[in-house]
Amino acid sequence: MLTSTVCEEFDSLRGDFPDEWDDSENYIFTSRTLKQHCPDQECKNYINLVKGGYLWLLDRFYGSKTVFYHYSNNNIDIVVYIIMWLGYKLNKMLKTQFHNINEFCDKHMKSIQDYKKNIDGVEGYSSYNDLINKKTYLLTMSIKDISKFYDAFKSLCNMYSELNENNNQCKTCFENAGELFEKYEKLKNALDINKESSYYQLLSILSNDYKKFKEKYNTLECSSTLPFVVCPRSSVTKNILIIIGIIFVAASILLGVSYKYSLFGFRKRSQKQHLREMLKK
Repeated sequence: MLTSTVCEEFDSLRGDFPDEWDDSENYIFTSRTLKQHCPDQECKNYINLVKGGYLWLLDRFYGSKTVFYHYSNNNIDIVVYIIMWLGYKLNKMLKTQFHNINEFCDKHMKSIQDYKKNIDGVEGYSSYNDLINKKTYLLTMSIKDISKFYDAFKSLCNMYSELNENNNQCKTCFENAGELFEKYEKLKNALDINKESSYYQLLSILSNDYKKFKEKYNTLECSSTLPFVVCPRSSVTKNILIIIGIIFVAASILLGVSYKYSLFGFRKRSQKQHLREMLKK
């Protein structure tokens, strides 16, 4: 399950190895933590940085029984977010070398001892390699498509930054929720998504974690005064909200007219009934 703590780990990696960075020759790498995971503890080029970052994420979430159950709650969906990060990094600079995750792992990861080592105290997963292979539908997916899902994942994580549990100031709406909505719609429109597709499984994971975020918000004191609202960002989102508003207003007007008409009709019937009674007398 996605949590603010999980997102903070990804933020920590991005602090050392930014998503925007794409020039290995001009980058001076100083992070000792990440260097320990690079081949021969040297991050001399982009591919070594990707391998180091990949192993660092796996260690953070699945390196031992303690972290495995602390972060993932025995749920390996976090692996999906790790693979999204990896797909994004490969697509950024190495898309001509690798078409999918499987090609990268076969060439660069399977020979690394840390990638093959046992995960102590965790049943069902003998190694990182075995852990990744449980998500077979991701391994042959285009890294270009995976990177699109990573953008949506980042927006979902950024929503946790907007939600400060220790701050009593409630938000009128969530900026990053609007951004996530736009990316979600773009994914649905750009990809062939059906219930049997790999894309559908990725969207389902994102959608479920989005719902859990809303549930979390509703448990806070703010939810009683300010319900969860998405900030409109694009003209598309704004138009949708405007249309909904128009429909709501129109419905209210129609209900009002209907009510007045029925009331007027009732009064007319009453008047006629009263006149008939007077004539009888």
